[in-house]
Amino acid sequence: MAIDEAQQLPTSPADATVSSSKVQKPHWALTAVGVATILGICYWGELVLAVILVATLLAFILAPVMDLLIRLRLPRGLAAAIVVLAVVALVAGVAYYSSNQAITFVQELSKYTSKARDVIERFRNKVETLDSLNPGKPGNQSGTVRAGTNWTEILTRGFGSFSEALLAASFVPFLVYFMLTWQHHVRSATVMLFPMQNRNTAYVTLGLISAMIRSFMVGNLLIGLFMAVVSTAMFGILHFPFFYFVGVISGFLSLVPYLGVLLAIAAPLFAGIGHIDSAQVFLIVVTVLGLHVFALNVLYPKFLGNRLQLNPLAVTMALLVWGWLWGAIGLVLAIPITAAMKIVFDHVQSLKPYGAWLGE
Repeated sequence: MAIDEAQQLPTSPADATVSSSKVQKPHWALTAVGVATILGICYWGELVLAVILVATLLAFILAPVMDLLIRLRLPRGLAAAIVVLAVVALVAGVAYYSSNQAITFVQELSKYTSKARDVIERFRNKVETLDSLNPGKPGNQSGTVRAGTNWTEILTRGFGSFSEALLAASFVPFLVYFMLTWQHHVRSATVMLFPMQNRNTAYVTLGLISAMIRSFMVGNLLIGLFMAVVSTAMFGILHFPFFYFVGVISGFLSLVPYLGVLLAIAAPLFAGIGHIDSAQVFLIVVTVLGLHVFALNVLYPKFLGNRLQLNPLAVTMALLVWGWLWGAIGLVLAIPITAAMKIVFDHVQSLKPYGAWLGE
């Protein structure tokens, strides 16, 4: 019996290393289960996770302002409170002003919705006619047309009602405040969660993620403000109705990856139904396209640089996955989440191939 046991043991250190590596190598099924578990947690915990991530992004944006107040010899708690209250007041003022303008805008726009409905109805009739010409398609035997996808429901996933969204948003200022006041403690405590040999890597990784998120958020904010100001000015020169409202919307819609230019064009065109002629339509399209090209070739490289280092395929798949999981808020958070994942992959030896796949 002892001889049999001895024969089963490794005969050399090399054999022991090989056998241990074979035991420690994770099976692909376990990896698939782990990925599915993470996606399930993200799907079912979308509201909580989205609120935490939004608060984290805001904290990264406001951290430099708080540090400036601290250098003016204000206590950290007081500096964080001033910054958070200033942002809350700014958001409340913008919401109040925007709501008044939006109500006026909708009331004026309602006079011209009949034209838009006529165009949509004609297009729908053509689609139904083409669909009915396909007799082999199931469901068309009785002349009925399958209802289309409810995109509003998809984009508002995670915020089932106004009261639920308001309750979730009410946590954001408090989370931002505590993230600002406890940022050093959270970072050091997070590093201490790792084994001693991995703490330096964890510290460097967290620093890179912090720099990436701050650069991404501040850069997009500055680009959005620039696009909004220029769009508002150009729409005002063109005597566009509600240019001060539509210009801001169009400018910030340009930040949406890939679809931004289409959304930025669609917003003023839809708002100008019944107000603008073909020449103004052409000028609006040229203006938005010119701003978008300028932002892609000049502003994004200058403000964002090479912080993200994601290839277009990875960005597109990230938008698809996170948009499916979290709706509209997922589209906003998809790029920073994926960029943070890439930074982690690049600093974990076993995950470096995945980081290379996401990279440029």
